[in-house]
Amino acid sequence: MIRYLLLYCLFFVFTPLVFAQHIIRSGTPYVKQYTKNIYKAGNQNWGIAISPEGIIYTANTEGLLSFDGQFWNLYPLKNKSIVRSVSVDSEGKVYTGGKGEFGFWERKKYGGMRYTSISGLVEKADIQNDEIWKIIIADDKIYFHSFSKCYVYQDNHIKTITASGEPFLFPHLANGDMYFEQIPSGLHKLVTDELVPIKDKSILGQKNILCMLPFGLDEVLIGTATDGLFIMDKDGNITPWKTAIDHDLKRAQLNNGIEVYGGHYAFGTIQNGVFIINKRGDLIQHINKHNGLQNNTVLSIAKDKQENIWVGLDNGIDRIEINSPVYYYADFSGNIGTVYTSAIYNGKIYLGTNQGLFVSPWKGPNDYNSFDFKLIPNSNGQVWTLSIVGKELICGHNNGTFKVENDNLNQISTVTGGWTFSSIEGTNFMLQGNYTGIALFDSDPTTFLRQFDEIKAPIRYISQKSGTEFWVGNENEIKLVKFYNGFRNVKTLNSVGRTPNNNLRYHGIFKLENNLVFATDSGFYVYDGIVKKFKPHNDINEKLGSFRYSNKIIPIHSNRYWFVKRSHIARVEVTPSGDVVIDSTALTSLSDKMMNYYESIIPITNQIFLIGLDNGFAIYDSQSETKIDIKKPIISHIWNISNGIHPIEDEKLSILNRENNIRIAYASPWYASSPVQYQYFLEGYSEKWSDWEETSYRDFTNLNFGSYTFQVRARSVAGAISNITEISFEIQPPWYLSWKAIAFYIISLGAIVYYGRKWNNKRIQKRQFQINRRLLAQQKAVIARDAELNEQKLVKLKNQQLQNELDIKNRELANSAMNIVYKNEMLNNLHDELKKLKDSEGRYLNPDQLRRINKLIDDAHNDDRDWNLFEKSFDEAHGNFFKKLKAEYPELIPNDLKLCAYLRLNMSSKEIASLLNITTRGVEIRRYRLRKKLNIPTEKNLSEFLLER
Repeated sequence: MIRYLLLYCLFFVFTPLVFAQHIIRSGTPYVKQYTKNIYKAGNQNWGIAISPEGIIYTANTEGLLSFDGQFWNLYPLKNKSIVRSVSVDSEGKVYTGGKGEFGFWERKKYGGMRYTSISGLVEKADIQNDEIWKIIIADDKIYFHSFSKCYVYQDNHIKTITASGEPFLFPHLANGDMYFEQIPSGLHKLVTDELVPIKDKSILGQKNILCMLPFGLDEVLIGTATDGLFIMDKDGNITPWKTAIDHDLKRAQLNNGIEVYGGHYAFGTIQNGVFIINKRGDLIQHINKHNGLQNNTVLSIAKDKQENIWVGLDNGIDRIEINSPVYYYADFSGNIGTVYTSAIYNGKIYLGTNQGLFVSPWKGPNDYNSFDFKLIPNSNGQVWTLSIVGKELICGHNNGTFKVENDNLNQISTVTGGWTFSSIEGTNFMLQGNYTGIALFDSDPTTFLRQFDEIKAPIRYISQKSGTEFWVGNENEIKLVKFYNGFRNVKTLNSVGRTPNNNLRYHGIFKLENNLVFATDSGFYVYDGIVKKFKPHNDINEKLGSFRYSNKIIPIHSNRYWFVKRSHIARVEVTPSGDVVIDSTALTSLSDKMMNYYESIIPITNQIFLIGLDNGFAIYDSQSETKIDIKKPIISHIWNISNGIHPIEDEKLSILNRENNIRIAYASPWYASSPVQYQYFLEGYSEKWSDWEETSYRDFTNLNFGSYTFQVRARSVAGAISNITEISFEIQPPWYLSWKAIAFYIISLGAIVYYGRKWNNKRIQKRQFQINRRLLAQQKAVIARDAELNEQKLVKLKNQQLQNELDIKNRELANSAMNIVYKNEMLNNLHDELKKLKDSEGRYLNPDQLRRINKLIDDAHNDDRDWNLFEKSFDEAHGNFFKKLKAEYPELIPNDLKLCAYLRLNMSSKEIASLLNITTRGVEIRRYRLRKKLNIPTEKNLSEFLLER
């Protein structure tokens, strides 16, 4: 006893999964259907097993199916036979059996399965007609069971258990012992490889035992196909166990069973789905095709690490979330419609929908309820609200207001559209908001009193401000009204409607911590009584985050509330210090399953709530919430996506550079109605962790060569974060950076260095030769340049000497010319003086005498010897100037040549006139004529022209 107590304590200390100890009995757990179109395999699923990491394995008609929470994969047997059985050991090795074949599968490191057949250890003739219908793993032995024999596999050897010629049905493992049913001998226990009959085996003779489950510490619960349940004690005493569903189980034909958490048992049947009972034999749940299963024939059953029940059906696979705090009633037929309001009243549950008012018996949250909703007569149409007023149930309907009495409607008001009721504190009155305004009712008993004529607008919200003042309104307008004359009349004190400057939509008026708040599409507002204006409730809005846009606040108790934001529900607690604690995960599975702005949540007890849905309702038990640690993700596949999608088989994950585009798929074997989210980080590529997302794979393209480490973690809807899974992989360098290429580069570099040095030595020698030759050439060039410079100097000196000589010549010419000018001037003066000369008597000289003297003077003027001497000297100084000029301009006459010589000597007109013995005017005329002969442009100076010759 102490040993079991210690084991019990250790279980709760070290188990990572903490479950509630009861299953909700009202409604139906969420059932996730996996059709063959989803898992892409055969209809029938003969066996289900769960690996230690949570992967689901199914024995399918077309092979072994695996599901990791994200991806279904099918692995056919080599002989293409049906897989009839499956089991998984503690190391994750998957054993399967079919016709004439059994063996085990091992999961590859990054996706895929590798099969090893062990049926080859048996003679082919002994097994070829056998089908393995069940596999049991006990200690280090694997039992592969057919109806004729059981093959026991241990240490790569197989031995066979037979029943002395009798066929078997199924083996069972319970409380550490192996049991076999022989037909017709009955139940036997395997003891040291021998089958020993159970004491009361005759009681179960030919009853077809289909499950044996632990029942307490020493007892075993036995399930038979059509004869009900039995209890066997440790001594082999067997007694029938009568339960409330004994008849139903017999008629449904029990096929399998498992123990689930909290001391419950789930039995799969051939004809009527799954029955769940407790240890007292009470029916807790019945799940069949009517309320969620795809098919009523349960071929196999198992539970996962979260205590979800998995059932392999004759057509499909379903997951039943019995550990969820939310259970459902779904109207699959569509007769009820969308639920707008609900009430539990006098042992019945009422649903107000767009189709009318429906009723079904209600046994309470702690009893099994088999709902059968019926439409209350004359209730067809829209039901807006159900309110329990005193001991009466009042229905606000499209056609008026009714009392619900004995499942009939009695009309108490013909005013249409009873949207809402609000009690008036301190009185027996209550107000109703309806299509045309406000109505007054007496609540003891409920009686219609009057419809107020002063307000003609639709009123959907009513909340008492104080005394006789109320806030009323609809989505377009909020009014503060005051009732007077004993609630006989009403007047409007203030009104706030939608305007271009105030385009708010109003969703309701609610009391939050004794303050009235107004829900709008821009957050919560409060009314400032001093300035008589609405203003944002900034304090609460900031603390609520996205739930500031809630359209409804429903009180739970004390300082706790439901905040509803268009079908998204959060449980909010306002602490005494003013802090706001938000839990938006508990009811995530209900998001988008309710009618927006008409959400309905009513308390059944302090912990259990009924929530209206689009096609039924949900029951939420806050005490049934589970704390489950989510397991770290597994890397399910790695594909190369460089050219199509191809799995990467290399477990070393060394990827060619040209295939540097990969897809990594991952999954957390976490099975819930709300999806898991993932976050990844690629070391060597990412700068930070990614955002949380539901996508279960990530593509990485154009990765540079090098080493990478991929990390991924998962987060459940409840916010639990798993440990990190990581893998490392390598993108190989491009071919030109591979080790072969590098070796080639080294060899090539060595050769280049060797031959380079050799070539460099030759190049140095050649260069030295060229340098020497260049130096010699430079020396020769220097010598030649020096010689040239010396020659240039000599030429320059010679030219300078010639120039000097020329200058001397020019000076001599100039002096000669000036002498001629002086001579001519002297002759002219002499001529003038002779003209003035008189004799002693004062008479001028005789003209004849003067003529002879003048002739001598003229002869002196015309003497060409001076000119001939001048011409000779001028030609010597100016390089045959006259000869070249005469050759170029043959029309020149001697006087023209004289004028050219004098102009070249840069002599003035006056000096030239004296030399030529003419007037200055005559010189100008001769210059003009000379220009004409030489064709000199007018802008060109004549002296410069002659100097250039």
